[in-house]
Order: sequence, then C-alpha cells, then structure tokens
Amino acid sequence: TRGETMRKEIRFSGFGGQGIILSAVILGRAAVMYDNKYAVQTQVYGPEARGGASMSQVVIDDEQILYPKVSVPDIYVIMSQEGFEKYGAAAQESAIMLIDSTLVHSRPKCRCIEIPATGQAKASLKVIVANIVMLGALVAATKVVSEDSLKKAILDSVPKGTEDLNLKAMQLGLELGKQP
Repeated sequence: TRGETMRKEIRFSGFGGQGIILSAVILGRAAVMYDNKYAVQTQVYGPEARGGASMSQVVIDDEQILYPKVSVPDIYVIMSQEGFEKYGAAAQESAIMLIDSTLVHSRPKCRCIEIPATGQAKASLKVIVANIVMLGALVAATKVVSEDSLKKAILDSVPKGTEDLNLKAMQLGLELGKQP
C-alpha cells in the first residue's frame, strides 16, 4: 500500500569461506548504487570466521534507514546446517528462507525455497561461486533488487578475470530461483 515502507531485512548465514559477507555487500550495493534504494549492511565476526557459522545482514528500504539493526528478518539465505541452527531455526512463519539444499538438512516452519547451489556450482561451474548462485536465486524468488542491478553489483565486486564465471553463476541461480 502507498505510504507503507518497503523495508526488507535479509539475513545470510553459512560457514567461513562461502562468501557470506560478500553476498550481503553485493546485495546492498545493488540496492544503493543501481536501484535507488537505501541499504545498511552489517556482519558478525568472531570465532565463526574460522570455520563456524558466519552471518551477515542487509536492510533495504525506499526511505532512509534510521534503525540499521535487523530485528526480525523477512528473508533468509542459509548456506550451512550450522548457519541454519544458529541463525535460521527461529525464523518466523511469515519469512521466506532460501536454503542451499546441498548442505542444509533442516527445514524451517516458514516458506522454504530449496536451491542446490553448492551441488550445482560444483557440477557445472566452480564451488566458489555457490554464493552467487544463491544471490541469483534470491533475486528471482523475492525481487528484493532488480536482476540488472544485481548483475552490475556482481561485476563491481568480483575479482578481475572471474566476471564470466560469476555471471554464469548468477544466471544459474536466477533459473533455480524462479519458483513454479
């Protein structure tokens, strides 16, 4: 409805090395630089960074963000079982959760979209781009930023020489995330 803000709180979790923080940075960048929105990105470091569950969050809104903390995420992107247990298990029923079904065995009470990102990335691209597959799926399923903005933000953010690989990963994710 008009006058209602479109604030979305997105939480990413997985294990160190999966690009959880980069995913959140790319999403925030897509929103701010290319979608004319406001975004705030935060992350949790700690012992998690060395193998445990890492977590990063993005708040995206049409209006200036006065309260940057994520209170109750609307959208979850979960890439490891431990990430689910620590940062996803308490998801409220109105949330949407995308899980990397290659690595996450639990299922939440909320709407769940299973994306075999790690398996598919390993099979057809490189396992390192599983996070980009998840980002593509996230955008296809939730439209939280536009596909074009995501593409530009990915190109801004990935190492030189990996652009093609990352765009293929995004494309794969977009296909996997288009829900029937």
